[in-house]
Amino acid sequence: MQANSHLAKAIRFALISGVAVSAATTFNTVAAEDAANTAPTVERISVTGSRIIREGAVAPTPVTVITGDELLSTGVTNIGEALNQLPALGNTYSLANSGRFIGTSGLNLLDLRSMGTARTLVLVDGKRHVSSSAGTSSVDVNTIPSVWIDRVEVITGGASAIYGADAVTGVVNFILKKDINGLDVSATKGWADDSGHNKDRFSLSYGSDFAQGDGNVAFAVEYSAQEQLRAFDRDQTSTAFSSLANKNRTEDNNDPSDPDKIWTPNAGHYTISNAGTFNLDGWKSFNPDGSLSDVYSGQNVDGIRCANCDVTNLNQFVELQPEFERYNINFKANYQLNDNHNVYFEAKYVNSQSTDEGQPAFFFGNPVNDIKIDNAFINPELVALMKANKDSDGNSAPLDTLNIRRFMADLGARIEDDTRETQRYVIGLEGIVFQDWDYDAYAIYGQTDLERVNKNNLIYDNYTNALDSVLENGIAVCRDQSARDAGCVPVNIFGFGAPSQDAINYINTASTGTSIIKQTVLGGSLTNSSLFELPAGYAGFSTGVEYRKEESEIFEPSNAAGTFFNALGEDKGDFDVSEIFAEITLPLLADLPMVRQLDLDLAIRFADYSTIGNATTWKTGLSWEVDDQIRVRTTYSEAIRAPNISELYGAASQTFFSVDDSCRVKNLNDLADPTQRQANCAALGIPAGFDADYDDKTLEGLSGGNRELQAEESKSFTLGIVYQPDFIDGLSITTDYWNIEIENAISAVGAQDIIDRCVDSKSGVNNEYCSLITRDSTSHEITQIRQFSLNIASLEAAGIDFDIGYNFEAFSGDVRTNLIATRLLKRKDFSFQDEPDTFEELAGTAGYAEWQANWSLSYSIDSWDVSWRTRYVEGVSLYTDKELALNANPNSNMEFGDYFINDMAVAYNFDSGIRLKFGIDNVFNRELPYGYTGTDTDSSAYDNVGRFFHTTATYKF
Repeated sequence: MQANSHLAKAIRFALISGVAVSAATTFNTVAAEDAANTAPTVERISVTGSRIIREGAVAPTPVTVITGDELLSTGVTNIGEALNQLPALGNTYSLANSGRFIGTSGLNLLDLRSMGTARTLVLVDGKRHVSSSAGTSSVDVNTIPSVWIDRVEVITGGASAIYGADAVTGVVNFILKKDINGLDVSATKGWADDSGHNKDRFSLSYGSDFAQGDGNVAFAVEYSAQEQLRAFDRDQTSTAFSSLANKNRTEDNNDPSDPDKIWTPNAGHYTISNAGTFNLDGWKSFNPDGSLSDVYSGQNVDGIRCANCDVTNLNQFVELQPEFERYNINFKANYQLNDNHNVYFEAKYVNSQSTDEGQPAFFFGNPVNDIKIDNAFINPELVALMKANKDSDGNSAPLDTLNIRRFMADLGARIEDDTRETQRYVIGLEGIVFQDWDYDAYAIYGQTDLERVNKNNLIYDNYTNALDSVLENGIAVCRDQSARDAGCVPVNIFGFGAPSQDAINYINTASTGTSIIKQTVLGGSLTNSSLFELPAGYAGFSTGVEYRKEESEIFEPSNAAGTFFNALGEDKGDFDVSEIFAEITLPLLADLPMVRQLDLDLAIRFADYSTIGNATTWKTGLSWEVDDQIRVRTTYSEAIRAPNISELYGAASQTFFSVDDSCRVKNLNDLADPTQRQANCAALGIPAGFDADYDDKTLEGLSGGNRELQAEESKSFTLGIVYQPDFIDGLSITTDYWNIEIENAISAVGAQDIIDRCVDSKSGVNNEYCSLITRDSTSHEITQIRQFSLNIASLEAAGIDFDIGYNFEAFSGDVRTNLIATRLLKRKDFSFQDEPDTFEELAGTAGYAEWQANWSLSYSIDSWDVSWRTRYVEGVSLYTDKELALNANPNSNMEFGDYFINDMAVAYNFDSGIRLKFGIDNVFNRELPYGYTGTDTDSSAYDNVGRFFHTTATYKF
């Protein structure tokens, strides 16, 4: 039989941290003492991607590993922020951009290969974790105790056969330390160089053995917090940018040096302001005392935008980092009943609070903000203008009402407070049965309670009553007597700061919504790593069952109707799934020329869902150890993702879309042959010359779920090689190719696609897409777009991962270096999978850099540790090839350049157990891409805090 593989040492250098991962001894090692005389002792560890204990560190699938210490080596105070910097993970939900949607502020959700957070399965010690976002399976990784993390393993490729649904792109498995002994106290303080932004983190962990070492009990408490950081707090992000027409163009061309638009600083809207803006004998605004002032539009005007003018800087409403606070309390215990059985228990409570501040309520042409000529607060100068108004022919046309465009900033910014409370309990029994079978039987209950409070929510009826004011005996009162009797307070909107506090209190309300998520899991597995002996070695086998129930319910506030806040539906649903799975490893060949060991891995899982019925997933793989230096591995798997609760049962909710009306004159001729579009627009009753700019603002829509959804299906292939040359001790090189294809992807037809497919249909306007659009019969403007989930799309991604570690001694100390990089070969989105020739190639565009890499270097000598880390993101295009095929020169700002950011730290370890560390993140104060804030999907991969200092004091005993 084959001897223990020398390649077990390769794992020490294939890790992202360049630090060895200690092997976890299984119960078999303890119970098999009687067999020690007949079989050699081997190192055996559990690896992500398989339930079978392996001989040596021979992960059957590509696995990237980062240690717990490495996660907190920089100034981050939340592990999600550190993980999002890995090349394999997208920055879909970081603290910087988590406030883009209602109820998501403060979430750190992982997105492996940037193919969607719902397609990345997050586990803790190989077990499921309750979701942190209602209606989904997404886990906020900041709920996991960072002080107890031994390592995090990231596996690429479909792993549904091993772990169940949701693992269509891969798994992120948090491995916690098993036995905690001693005291570990740590405190971190961080502060930004060019703003008042601060971060804090404190953790305390204590554990001890009991009952002569048969048991272990431990608890941990963590606290982390950061202060709000606004765009106006930093010079780099305080300037507003907008794309304005290139006025130097003499002809329409596709010359990139002569773009359609110029990315311009100090630019933006001039037809709306915090003080109020209106168009009467030219654009005008209000001074603080209510008197009139002309709006200066400058020399560079493009429609409703201008540069170096009286522009409204929207960055005043941009929040770079939310205020965030988290408490995490954990308890764990295990007790070995005898040599063969061990009982364990885990419990935790996490409270996280995040405050997101955004744009206030606003009126941009909305007739709700029409003021009457007898308004109690109106300036006589404005009354005279309204009376003197003339029509386009110069005839007298006095006005009774006037529309005011206004950001209601003095009513208060819209603030969302998100509070999440997570509790999770795990109880289990593990050990050995039948002499050489490992077993693990467990029960899990998790619950997340969410409270969302939306403050400064404008009540339309109250605002309308307050705005319609008159003078009675020289006193401003609400015109409507019944509203007056109900407590109406008149509001003055003529000038920033004009509204009284009493009026603000009358107009605004706070709307509170809640959600509850529950997860129940019952499972068990049996594993025999030496089931029977073949000529090439022992066969391993694992099997098990699992029952899981997911429940989610959302309760929306009753007072949200008729307010500026979105009208959201109340999602409610649940599903359960019963599963049985099996995995086997078969050694095929051993100790032959060019074949030191060749193993075949097979896995299958059968699931019965209450929603989609039966589903079968499977996986196969080969592991070929050529010799002591080279090992090749490959896998192929077919996985599924069952639709989550919100996708199935999501109630219709109000949303808003940024779209272009394809029937506007400026958009009619976008196609090579616009004839069909012109005819369909005419058939919809839209007159020739229609060019209203109403779509410069977002348009109202409805979105919801679909109970007829089926499972997504994925196919994954990986092929990799691990090379550790004997002639360079300490060097390990790992290269893995991966390819993931997802069919029947759950998606909603994009709002712009709905509009385009309606008016570009060759069959006329009686099609399914036109039925999703409502237009005003008089203005012909779109008033609503309806959007629902469908199994309509497909996704493809492929790339190559590189992991190079080299550890060596130098200058009487230890040097550790590591390079982890990803080359993205393709990332295709097919909005309609039945149109295989029509897709968006995202590789090389913002958020999908073709090259990303992290390089780390550390040096330890005596009591000193010094480290340096560089993160690289290759330059990306802001437009896809498909977009550039239609217009090769849309903007002067076409790309983000190559991005390097560097972090460093130095630490000293005292003999007393105290460790002091000082570090600088973003050492050279690398700036964001020109004109961006790092809060949207395009720029979220780039640091928006700037140079950041941090210091940590740790005591271990």
